[in-house]
Amino acid sequence: MLSNQRMYRTLSIVMTLSLFACASPAREEPPPSTQAAVEPQTQIVRDPELERQVRQLEIQLMERDALIESLNARLEQALQEVVGTMRKLRSLATRAEAASAMAEADVALQSIGNAGRDSPELKQAFRLMQQSSGEFKRNNFGGALYLANRARAVARQPGLGGGVGKLRPGEVAFAGPVKLRASARANVRLGPSMNFPVSFSADSGSALSGLSYLGEWIRVTNDAGKEGWIFVSLVDRRKV
Repeated sequence: MLSNQRMYRTLSIVMTLSLFACASPAREEPPPSTQAAVEPQTQIVRDPELERQVRQLEIQLMERDALIESLNARLEQALQEVVGTMRKLRSLATRAEAASAMAEADVALQSIGNAGRDSPELKQAFRLMQQSSGEFKRNNFGGALYLANRARAVARQPGLGGGVGKLRPGEVAFAGPVKLRASARANVRLGPSMNFPVSFSADSGSALSGLSYLGEWIRVTNDAGKEGWIFVSLVDRRKV
């Protein structure tokens, strides 16, 4: 009798546990994410100020190239003049010739505008004139003549402001003509702005010579001698 009661109790416990198991809701797995992965996209943001600085650097490179070409040309000229002067020093140089050359060099130096007053070239020219005066006092008329001619040659360089005419406020003259070409067909204007009328049109690839710059505009001339202003992004440098 006792064993039957224990058996019934055990069966009752098993059935109760089975009912609880059936009544418990099944644990659901979280649904997989249906959101597709989005790959990051790179966007190029144009910076007008950075582009303006790049154009300014391009102009400065043009100015550097012009200065190098000008210095090389002056060096070659100086070498040729030294050779010629040394060859003729004892026979042809006279007091009158030396005095005339010194006077012409002094006039050329005094005619330079304010734009070139602080240039290294002008300082060099004045040093040459001082040396010329010293050699003249020593009766070395050949040396005085040579130094005066060198000073006059430096004073006539276009980078000192005499080769491009009157400069606008803020306009900077190149040390020498910069070899350029039009990168596309462009209008060359009478002033450094779109508000100025067109001076002439430059075909793509046509040769131009840069004289000076103001902001992002370059003052140029063409082979026919016409002059005007072109935006820096419309020109490239020529190698020949």
